[in-house]
Amino acid sequence: MPGHGVLPPSIETITRTVTVAAGRFAPGHLGELTAIVPFELVDAVLSETRTVQRRLRDLPSRVGIYFLLAMCLFPEVGYRLVWDKLTAGLTGMPVACPTAKALRDLRRRLGSAPVRALFEVLAGPLARPTTPGVRFGPFRTVSFDGCSSQRVADSDRNRAWLGRTSHHGYPTLELMTLVETGTRALIGAVFGPTAEGETRYASRLLHLLTPDMLVLWDKGFDGNDFLSQAVATRAQVLGRLRSNRRTPVLARLADGSYLSVIGTVSVRIVDAQISVTCADGTIFTGSYRLVTTLTDARRYPAAALAALYHQRWEHESAYYALRHTLMKGRLLRSGDPAGVEQEMWALLTLYQVLRTVMVDAAESRTGTDPDRCCFTVAVQTARDQVVQAADVIPAHVGAVGLIGRRILGAVLPPRRQRVSTRKVKSPMSRYSERRDDGRPGASRTVTHLDVTILEPTDQQPALPTASRDDRHTAPDKRRRHRIL
Repeated sequence: MPGHGVLPPSIETITRTVTVAAGRFAPGHLGELTAIVPFELVDAVLSETRTVQRRLRDLPSRVGIYFLLAMCLFPEVGYRLVWDKLTAGLTGMPVACPTAKALRDLRRRLGSAPVRALFEVLAGPLARPTTPGVRFGPFRTVSFDGCSSQRVADSDRNRAWLGRTSHHGYPTLELMTLVETGTRALIGAVFGPTAEGETRYASRLLHLLTPDMLVLWDKGFDGNDFLSQAVATRAQVLGRLRSNRRTPVLARLADGSYLSVIGTVSVRIVDAQISVTCADGTIFTGSYRLVTTLTDARRYPAAALAALYHQRWEHESAYYALRHTLMKGRLLRSGDPAGVEQEMWALLTLYQVLRTVMVDAAESRTGTDPDRCCFTVAVQTARDQVVQAADVIPAHVGAVGLIGRRILGAVLPPRRQRVSTRKVKSPMSRYSERRDDGRPGASRTVTHLDVTILEPTDQQPALPTASRDDRHTAPDKRRRHRIL
């Protein structure tokens, strides 16, 4: 109290300067991320897709694009609160105060074409050739994988398009992406009903493969036609084979692998047994059966390929960041197919923008692997920058902004090897119960990992009468009959 000699608390006034677009375009920004999605780029895709407003409205088309991206950055709130966050840092400026219906009409006026065009401009590999963890020899490692757990609003129109997935209870979207494994950046993406199948979706992304890429994939992508199409792009392949595939032994190699043929493609087969020792002393084994077009065993040893295949799981981390860190596990909010498409392209665009900032930050510090950058730090800092309308038009151009500095200030430790069985907490999921595969039920630290290359035996196991994918196929077209 003043009577006892206690000084009153001091007061300090902070004055900020905010630079944004003028007039009705002022709410059109994404904070610091606007540098990755500048006004000129947004105007260009709007002009290309012929979605520029015909007359200047309170909600111009450019503002609508940034609103869509902000809507995915704040998935937990409705239209009006998203708008309030875009305009919170514009105190003193005359900005529109639209209703939720006006913002919904803005979405409908734009459609999905400009957002898809924006994604296609921003999508692609992000890392330089010298960035750590992105290459295997001369090849940039990329991977195919699908995600069939992105749920959408349970409306009649969404169900008519996507159907209802029994183990989710909601209409579910199938998302297929081609990812740069070293940075988890999106090179391409397609999505639609789950009934079409992963291989058909992946075939629509094969044109994005280039001769300097080594593409990784899981079981299910090893069909003869898909393998031939992938090899035709001149990219190299490393993927898993299903256990029911019979591959002839044409030549045995010194490292335990052997040359074979699948369809018309000359390949090399690597059978690897992996023994894992956990910190608590638990030991269990697993096996990988890999196929690759890298047939030079001296230049690309089998043990090195088996170790490299682990990089494919970076794709799972990309989906975790997209669905859980960014979307917080929520449904897409749109109630019709047109809105779902628009929202999905906006979500993928925002994800790629955040990855771009993260890779730029990692490359600004020599020797930093991009997978040590924290996606959560990037998302939360970007949200703060949007609310403050900070660095929309930065006063100085620097390699790293506030988001990058926060990322570098909280770099994750080097990746620890861990293992656990595949399971999902949702009681409706087919993975809700632990599979008896020998792996521990909870994540455990791996202290030792031993890879043994198994040489082919003279007697191979008998071919199953039908594979899992042939159960609903006519008998004369089953895999066994085709091979025999």
